[in-house]
Amino acid sequence: MRAWSCCISVCAIVVLVACSPRYDWREVRGDDIPFTVLLPARPASFSRRIDLNGTPVTMTMTAAEVDGATFAVGAAELADAMQTPRALESIRTALINNIGGNPQAAGIPGRTPIADHTLDITATGAAHGQPLRLMARLVARDKRIYQILIISNDAAMTPENAETFFTSFKID
Repeated sequence: MRAWSCCISVCAIVVLVACSPRYDWREVRGDDIPFTVLLPARPASFSRRIDLNGTPVTMTMTAAEVDGATFAVGAAELADAMQTPRALESIRTALINNIGGNPQAAGIPGRTPIADHTLDITATGAAHGQPLRLMARLVARDKRIYQILIISNDAAMTPENAETFFTSFKID
């Protein structure tokens, strides 16, 4: 009887573990710069000062990682809306260079939120000897810029997860 009880307990644990979602999508809101997005796990946020081609800004990144895939939204506010096209190009260049990337023509799922400028990026590359794939949407509205991206190996980047993530992004 005791062995049977133990077997039932082990089976119950196996069933619960098998049913627990690796992607636990949750709505996340930007703190200082308003946006809403679904992230697949509990996010972490940090801010740091960056230079966007001569324009210093503080960018706040909110990100979650699951199975080697990082889903992130960066947000910053520039001093002047006229700086946004140049800032987005600077981010685009940095993202591609960070993975030694080769830009590709593949599209990004979802619609672009109402924006003044938008750049979609897909690229393949590598970091630390590991092949990587990047999908990013860079968006500017007025003086605010947003970097919405997934970076992962090919196995971790499914079309379903990319669609869930990119289509959920909204500027509040």
